[in-house]
Amino acid sequence: MKSILFFVTVFAGLTSFAQQDKSKRPSPPASVKETLKNGTVVSIDYSQPSLKGRTIGKDVEPMNGQVWRAGANEATVFETNKDVKIEGETLPAGKYALYMLPDEKEWTIIFNKTWNQWGTQYNENKDQDLLHVKVKPGKADNSTEKLTYTIDEDGKVTLLWGNLKVDFKVK
Repeated sequence: MKSILFFVTVFAGLTSFAQQDKSKRPSPPASVKETLKNGTVVSIDYSQPSLKGRTIGKDVEPMNGQVWRAGANEATVFETNKDVKIEGETLPAGKYALYMLPDEKEWTIIFNKTWNQWGTQYNENKDQDLLHVKVKPGKADNSTEKLTYTIDEDGKVTLLWGNLKVDFKVK
């Protein structure tokens, strides 16, 4: 009886560990961090979906007119250690859920105070939006299979996925 109980306990522990190993997900975790020229540290933690032959806006998010978690799984988290300006608008230092509302000609970048949430819980927490900024989407020079964020030391944040390219400026 003791050996069965031991086996069940070990199996349950291993199963729990495997479920928590986010690197095994179809959209594994990724992050990018940069210290800007002015000393501000900006980071983005997100889950990285792959296109796998799907078409953005048709077979896979983002869809025009629908708020998107700007990644997969949990909400994408944008963090800065100092107050910054995003496209000229003030964002206090802290952690934020990063959402995007795409449209053909203009995207709204949304910073929500409830950063520790599952990505699809935006509607339950939209009253916690702190900042909305508008940007123009663009076309990337090359297709990117996995959603990828970059941050350069001048504060340009770029989302690349497929032929999609969305930039916003952090100062």
